[in-house]
Amino acid sequence: MQLVLRGITKRFGTLVANDRISLTVESGEIHCLLGENGAGKSTLMNVLYGLYQADEGEIELDGVVQHFTGPGDAMAAGIGMVHQHFMLIPVFTVAENVMLGNETTGFAGSLDTQAAKDRVREISERFGFDVNPDAIVEDIPVGVQQRVEIIKALSRDAEVLIFDEPTAVLTPQETDELMEIMRQLKAAGKAIVFITHKLREVREVADKITVIRLGKVVGEADPNATNAELAAMMVGRPVELTVQKGEAKLGDDALVVEGLTVHDDLGRIHVDDVSFSIRRGEILAVAGVQGNGQTELTEALLGLQNHVRGSIRLDGTELVGRSVRQILEAGVGFIPEDRTTDGLVGGFTIAENMMLNRSHSEPFVRHGSLRLDELHEFADEKLREYDVRAPGISTLASQLSGGNQQKLVVARELSRDLRLLVAAQPTRGVDVGSIEFIHKQIVAGRDAGVPVLVVSSELDEVVALADRIMVLYRGRVVGVVPSDTPREVLGLMMTGERPEGAVA
Repeated sequence: MQLVLRGITKRFGTLVANDRISLTVESGEIHCLLGENGAGKSTLMNVLYGLYQADEGEIELDGVVQHFTGPGDAMAAGIGMVHQHFMLIPVFTVAENVMLGNETTGFAGSLDTQAAKDRVREISERFGFDVNPDAIVEDIPVGVQQRVEIIKALSRDAEVLIFDEPTAVLTPQETDELMEIMRQLKAAGKAIVFITHKLREVREVADKITVIRLGKVVGEADPNATNAELAAMMVGRPVELTVQKGEAKLGDDALVVEGLTVHDDLGRIHVDDVSFSIRRGEILAVAGVQGNGQTELTEALLGLQNHVRGSIRLDGTELVGRSVRQILEAGVGFIPEDRTTDGLVGGFTIAENMMLNRSHSEPFVRHGSLRLDELHEFADEKLREYDVRAPGISTLASQLSGGNQQKLVVARELSRDLRLLVAAQPTRGVDVGSIEFIHKQIVAGRDAGVPVLVVSSELDEVVALADRIMVLYRGRVVGVVPSDTPREVLGLMMTGERPEGAVA
């Protein structure tokens, strides 16, 4: 099946998310849609899948113009989508998830679950997926859950498959397995659209590459192009992709965590007897598939978790039991993984957000009075320094793009006098050029003697920034290893295996 997008334009108010985008995808081809976060890739695919309707342009399948009013129309036409965040019911079996929305009935109108099981087995055997149709989805690994999403699409006879940032929650081994699955689908004649911003993956599987920047197609790239060439097309200028950092100049232990355990209101343990330390001038990076206790660990360090046992000492001062304000005043900087919930107040201006953790003291408040001149001067300076793209400091945070919101949070936290920086997903939703800048700022903090804890789901980021790497699996420390540990070993650790020589 040949897919043609011709002049697709999609607007949200005054924002033009897609600006006259055209591309062609052939059967038996992996067509990579490459661009920064916020470039318009997912919006374009949501138009193709019927979730949005284009304001201009047309979609053509095998020469026939389509008019999709919803995903049902797209699926009926042979288009399937594997979403970044899986659309599965955790308590259902694989077969029940596959038949959901496409139910068949048997005798007396009962659901024909056997037909769904047979279909899962047929597709699984054909592509070597090794998926048990009777398995409960919440009990199977993330990589297998993704295969279930692919089986769902194939069970509806999809000839065009859209993969939207499909490796975001996978280990390196699971990513390699997905690349092989995509090659098998290509060999079976499927037309594949692969949306990503990860250059290594693009170069590994792409037959064609279309680069989108700020909602427009800026050109087609050669699959044999270097990472630097692809990054320059994405950003519009040369980008330094390698994190430049010298040998760490280590001081004494600054952060010491011992026996840290965190559980929720129902008693479920998310961080299980975790102990580690970070020295001054060191970056300890935490690796692991998201959902293995990383969020709860960082929130415990900031006093955001209610049920905490163990000890967290910063420069000898115990932090467990202190309020969030007290911890911030102790010199802890925090870049949260969810900027909209924990990092910003959407209804506040840029300037107001810049003083959130300093709203009761110098330099912005004196004798209970707000010093607007100091605040505005500071906000203006950081707006320029961190390239936060906005009309001005009076712009509401909610009006910024996701990437600019992230840069606003980073600017606020890195501009403080810190004794510890906790950075959770510090470059999530940020373009390649801004990643370069944020990484430099984190390394500069480390070189100034600040201990840094980085949590990232991007293994490349973990390896690039870390002096040491701590791997978490199901809330426990699998091991702490040097930053030059091979990716394959890190990937095995992320599944719970402990290699020889790893410090527990």
